[in-house]
Amino acid sequence: MGGEVSEEGRALAEKVDRLFRVVHPEGRGPYSLREVARGIADMGGPAMSPSFLHQLRNGQRDNPGIKYLKAIADFFGVPPSYFFDGEEGRRVDAELSLLESMRDNQVRSVALRASGLSSETLRTVQAFIERARELEGLNENGQSREEV
Repeated sequence: MGGEVSEEGRALAEKVDRLFRVVHPEGRGPYSLREVARGIADMGGPAMSPSFLHQLRNGQRDNPGIKYLKAIADFFGVPPSYFFDGEEGRRVDAELSLLESMRDNQVRSVALRASGLSSETLRTVQAFIERARELEGLNENGQSREEV
C-alpha cells in the first residue's frame, strides 16, 4: 500500500479522528483503538481490528463499507449520516466543537440546550464561548493563565 491518501480517505480520516479525540467519558482521555474495537464487538457490531481502525483514522482506508461506519457511529453516539451527509456532518461537527469546550456540568447543560440548532447558530455559539474563554484567561485545557 502506497503512502498516497485519497481525498475521500482524508475526509473520512478527519471525521473518524475527530470522534476519537472528542467523544470519550468525562475525566479520562480518548478511547484507544483497542477499546473502540472491543466496544464495537461488545455492542454486536462487525469485527474490527485496532489496525483497521488506525487505517481509517489516518486515511489509508477510504471505503470501509456502511456496516463499519454505522458501527463506529453507534459506538461514538453520532448518527451514521455524519459520514455521508454534508449538512448532517456539519451539524455534528458543530456539536463536537461544543463538546470539546464543555467538560463540566454547567457548560454541558448549555450544550444540551443547543441540540437541534442549525450549524450556523452552533458556530456562533461556539465563537461566543471561545471569546468568553479568552476574556476569562482560559487556555485550551481549561486552565487559567495563572495555573499554567
